Amino acid sequence: MKKKIHGFWPVVAALAGNGFITLIKFIAFFVSGSSVMFSEAIHSFADTSNQSLLLVGLKKSTKKPDEEYIYGYGRERFFWALISACGIFFIGAGATIYRGISTLIHGQTFEYNPIILVVLAVSFAIEFFTFYLAYRELRKKQPKESLVSLLKNGDPSTLAVLYEDSVAVLGVSIAFLSIVLTTLTGKHYWDAIGSITIGTLLGVVAIILIIKNRSFLIGRSIPPDLQEEIVKMLEADPAIERVLDFKSATLDVGIYRIKCEIEFNGIALLKEIFRKSDLKDKYEEVNNDYEEFKKFCVEYADRVPRVVGRKIDEIENKLKQRYMEIKYIDIEIN
Repeated sequence: MKKKIHGFWPVVAALAGNGFITLIKFIAFFVSGSSVMFSEAIHSFADTSNQSLLLVGLKKSTKKPDEEYIYGYGRERFFWALISACGIFFIGAGATIYRGISTLIHGQTFEYNPIILVVLAVSFAIEFFTFYLAYRELRKKQPKESLVSLLKNGDPSTLAVLYEDSVAVLGVSIAFLSIVLTTLTGKHYWDAIGSITIGTLLGVVAIILIIKNRSFLIGRSIPPDLQEEIVKMLEADPAIERVLDFKSATLDVGIYRIKCEIEFNGIALLKEIFRKSDLKDKYEEVNNDYEEFKKFCVEYADRVPRVVGRKIDEIENKLKQRYMEIKYIDIEIN
């Protein structure tokens, strides 16, 4: 069965939309010479390039585990999303702010043309639609989660589209206001201020995405509430005395690895070992018979590791059945 790629369609939609928007914004810039339209064109070009990188990461993350990467390639998406975020910062924010400062210092000829408003209106509609697709994708997986929780734990690829398009929608509004003020006042600095503002917003989004993807790449733990729930489930098992240590890592969106150290309950294990036979009968068999006692000890020593192994397998199966996102489990005995 083909693996579903989380966040694939929002990225594809954003890539197609931004590719078209980049083209028409550059046309509007060449017609008007507006600094803010140049910033918007660079902004959309950066978004298009970055979403191409996100798509590369999404495809690579679906590769099956092999001998070199036994836990799979899920973190590929975080690596490429990090590169994408760096692209937003250096290409999107850097070029946009530089253009705005250059216009502010040196000035620039601006010619109003109705095509600018048409381009901005089309851009706003497309950016808002792709923003909605990204938001719907986040909500689909966790419909009852708060927006803060979604932004904290959501798929970085989908979040990248969400953040980029939210800034894009806001950027179109800023560009519209800047062009109106520049046209009405004849002052070029409104055009420059709009460009710098858009660049600053891009920089903020880039930093947020860089921090988020960094946390996944260095081994981000599973959500605390899920960890607490798993520990409670483990300690509720009669055979487990307590959980001494618990570690976890996110391998991909919705794919977790957990490792825990547990202390077994000796009485519960003893009952498990002699579940099908009476310990009292065994006692009577070996009573005052050293050879029979040695046989009992050998049999008991042989049963213990098998019962422990069987119990660990049972615990792991319970966890995987209840929490489908947990794909790898390592349980150690204290």
